[in-house]
Amino acid sequence: MNDISDNSLLEEVMSIYDKYDFEAFSESDVENALVKEHIDFYDYAALLSTAATPYIEKMAQKAQLETRRQFGNAVSLFTPLYIANYCENECVYCGFNCKNRIHRAKLTMDEIEKEYAAIAETGLQDILILTGESRNMSDVNYIGDAIELAKKYFSTISIEIYPVDLDEYKYLHQKGADFVCVYQETYNRKKYNEVHVRGPKKVFSYRFNAQERAVLAGMRGVSFGALLGLDDFRRDAFAAGVHAFLIQKRYPHAEVSFSVPRLRPYINNSENNPRDVHETQLLQVMTAYRLLLPYAGITISTRERAGFRDNVVGMCATKISAGVSVGVGGHSDAEKGDEQFDISDPRSVDDVKAMLHSRGLQPVFTDYIRLIG
Repeated sequence: MNDISDNSLLEEVMSIYDKYDFEAFSESDVENALVKEHIDFYDYAALLSTAATPYIEKMAQKAQLETRRQFGNAVSLFTPLYIANYCENECVYCGFNCKNRIHRAKLTMDEIEKEYAAIAETGLQDILILTGESRNMSDVNYIGDAIELAKKYFSTISIEIYPVDLDEYKYLHQKGADFVCVYQETYNRKKYNEVHVRGPKKVFSYRFNAQERAVLAGMRGVSFGALLGLDDFRRDAFAAGVHAFLIQKRYPHAEVSFSVPRLRPYINNSENNPRDVHETQLLQVMTAYRLLLPYAGITISTRERAGFRDNVVGMCATKISAGVSVGVGGHSDAEKGDEQFDISDPRSVDDVKAMLHSRGLQPVFTDYIRLIG
């Protein structure tokens, strides 16, 4: 693995991560944060603290004003496509765990094109290509071919794959990838080591540095997030925000965004005891992200129920998935391989579009035109 030799960003984030006691903030700390035009890390920690619980409605109101100021009434639509679910990692919280006895599959290029065509027929122009984390079964060339094929159908191509080296991100960018999504899962290094039993994902620093490698490779933007509920969600959300903030500061040209996945039911998860993160707490995280980084995109996935998704779009979320299948394939025909987790919102693209219109929001299918091959 070729990683970034300078670990100063990692050490800075982890130093700030260790700094705050989220039970020690007062309501006056939260009130002070809410009257500021620009908040610092102390204010951000206060907004994520237990003291902020009575102020979540005020946080939501301020977040909505900020979202409308930066994004207007536009909400981007996309869908994910899993092209493979083979994985080499033994992660105790994931349905793709290499020890899980699930139906594994990998789409051929012909099958991928059928999926692309079916998705494009819905009007979507923004796709997220996903694989399990297996270099053997989904190598970089295979992913590159899938990206190149996607350019025939989509204007925006994002990837959520295993972290790769700088030169490999350059190759995938040249093939047509615009955005890279990587989630640290948890920023608690001890917990990270415990839940990643074996496999390439066990290397904390290599995963942490993936967004920076992607930006250096020329990617238009990168996404951050933690799997909320895997550890203390306040600390993990705080660290993800600090990580994104410092990448934005170091690389002002890059677009940064957040996803806010919570643990969902998945295959063989009976022994896992997630720390519950309820919708109120999830909203607290999303509004805190918005107030820390007003320009950042925030994605709300089908892990969440329809009613919650409807309420947060336009308030703090700027991107929403629609017409989702989380198994391998499933858009043009029956799913070929098992899903990573259960979804809560199965609505079609037309259904989500109608919901956005009903709330006075504008569905956006593309935000730029791909000019070169």
